[in-house]
Amino acid sequence: MEFVITGDGSNTLYHPEIGEHYHSKHGALQESRHVFLDMGLHHFLAKEETNEVSVLEVGFGTGLNFLLTADDATRRSLQLHYCGIEAYPLPTDVIFATGYHRFVQPATWAAFMQNYAQALTTEVDFAEHIRLKIAHEKLMDFQTDDQFDVLYFDAFAAIHQPEMWSDQSLAHICSYLKPGGIFVTYAITGNLKRSMKALGFTVEKAPGAPGKREMLRATKVG
Repeated sequence: MEFVITGDGSNTLYHPEIGEHYHSKHGALQESRHVFLDMGLHHFLAKEETNEVSVLEVGFGTGLNFLLTADDATRRSLQLHYCGIEAYPLPTDVIFATGYHRFVQPATWAAFMQNYAQALTTEVDFAEHIRLKIAHEKLMDFQTDDQFDVLYFDAFAAIHQPEMWSDQSLAHICSYLKPGGIFVTYAITGNLKRSMKALGFTVEKAPGAPGKREMLRATKVG
């Protein structure tokens, strides 16, 4: 794998076996902030009066979505429970070479460097107000008693990993989302919209990150 500089100056990784980048070539940082924080986390917080939030991420990857979420939670004095699912965790040296320390507070980055390896095997107290667990397993093997407020679906595109976007996979992972919870992903297709509606979600088109006109946001009914 190799690092690629994206349109906003932030790095992403290119995965040659899958044939895709981990983030948008138009801007890794701005895609993560727009799709997952602005359209997901912030949308949830705007409709719920709470100082606690739980986030489940499919595709922990380089950790960018978590880092930005942890930094945001610190600024907002939020209690954050974050679980990322990653079947193929990146080596520690690759994670630390991303350059993402430029986009978060020094304390957030220092805690990430200290806790990343341990979080792959057990839940860690990332900070006083943040708990982190990286589930080192495939999506369909993931099991937990926890329920989550926001689901970041950041798998590789369906053209490269169709099994991640199947009705079975979506039903399994969405079972861990609370009623009223928010599902967000950078993609939007007719099949995805139909799948989410069949699972009992209200579906809406949201403005996409640079390079994409639209993205999908869905709210779990019930």
